[in-house]
Amino acid sequence: MTTGKETETTTAGPAGRTRRALVGRLSWGLADQAASSMTNFAVGIFVARSLGLAAFGVFSLAWVTYGVVLSVSRGLATDPLVVRFSGVPTAAWRGAVARSSGTALAVGAAIGALCLVAGLGFGGVVGSAFACLGVMLPGLLLQDAWRYAFFAAGTGRKAFVNDVVWGVTLIPAMIVAARVGTVAAFVLAWGASAAVAAVYGCFQTGLRPALTTVRAWVTAHRDLGYRYLVENTGVSGASQLRAYGLGAIVGVDAVGVIRGAELLLGPFLAVLMGLSLVTVAEAARVLRRAPHRLGPFCLALGGAQAAAALLWGAALLLVPDRFGELLLGGVWHAASELIVPATLGVAGAGLGTGAAAGLRALGAARRSLRCQLFASACYVGGGLGGAAAAGTVGSAWGVAAATLCGSAVWWLHLRSALREHHPNHLREVRTP
Repeated sequence: MTTGKETETTTAGPAGRTRRALVGRLSWGLADQAASSMTNFAVGIFVARSLGLAAFGVFSLAWVTYGVVLSVSRGLATDPLVVRFSGVPTAAWRGAVARSSGTALAVGAAIGALCLVAGLGFGGVVGSAFACLGVMLPGLLLQDAWRYAFFAAGTGRKAFVNDVVWGVTLIPAMIVAARVGTVAAFVLAWGASAAVAAVYGCFQTGLRPALTTVRAWVTAHRDLGYRYLVENTGVSGASQLRAYGLGAIVGVDAVGVIRGAELLLGPFLAVLMGLSLVTVAEAARVLRRAPHRLGPFCLALGGAQAAAALLWGAALLLVPDRFGELLLGGVWHAASELIVPATLGVAGAGLGTGAAAGLRALGAARRSLRCQLFASACYVGGGLGGAAAAGTVGSAWGVAAATLCGSAVWWLHLRSALREHHPNHLREVRTP
């Protein structure tokens, strides 16, 4: 005969282990993104102080372009991996990782070649930066693919170690780049250190990217991949269009100012991006185990991120000018004027990521695509419309308003998707 106490212990045990496992995976996600974002933060600060506002603007254009290419790789390669191969048996995971990493490497090689040709044809400081970016793209994308593979397997510790390798390798590379003193040198240093981490990822997994299976991978997951491709490039492409448009309307210095404001929010963005590495996988696990908990999980996730962003922005307002100048040099004064709108924009994005994780876990690629296209259109319209009306500050406020509108659309679609997936549960919730 089982006593009430024994029943409670038996029930609480697996639940407690599940919660501890969730906290552990989230913690490694945060630790990994902290390492990655601190590396990116250090690179941005170092370049801003070493090259000045105009050259930092050129570096930022290359950085934004990398973000677009990274979104293509994630849409075709790693996003389907996370959605469909999180928590699966090791044999299935290994086969999927080999194919998805091969896809990421192929995307880097193909688009990298285009960047190289375009950069050589354009010439000048901008052209040399883009040519160097083209050479470095394969290694950059492969390193990112290993990170997502580790989180799909629930082994975020390995992703953290890989990013630490990148950061440690970056130190001597940045010192050499500073002695050369050009934007191209910094792009090469940043990309070469990522390539070292990408090679190390092969030893961590015991796998090599399967380039011969790229077409098979893309075809097998085209129902998700193509929509995620458009969705992801909508995000990064909107940022790129805004950066290029801002440079044309206001000047390339304005691109450096916007990037400077983003660097100020860097530590919080580390948290936001770190959670995004694991939230889709965790939402997929919640959906499999307890579908009725997916909505509350996403709401708690998005609300916590929005609140944390507001707290971080409030703290930034208290930073003295002397310390700000120590960090960003001449970029500080212009970037500090954008703290309030930039914070509101990040808070809106954080709230929306909770809903986005839920839609990804549900496999509602069509809905998430609609949301992202709407949000991207608002982002570009708000950013460039604000720039035309009130310069760099107007662009920041336009983006903040657009992000909040986009977040509302994400949540409306998640609500509808949850109704379609589990209508009986929603009726039960409404029943007193």
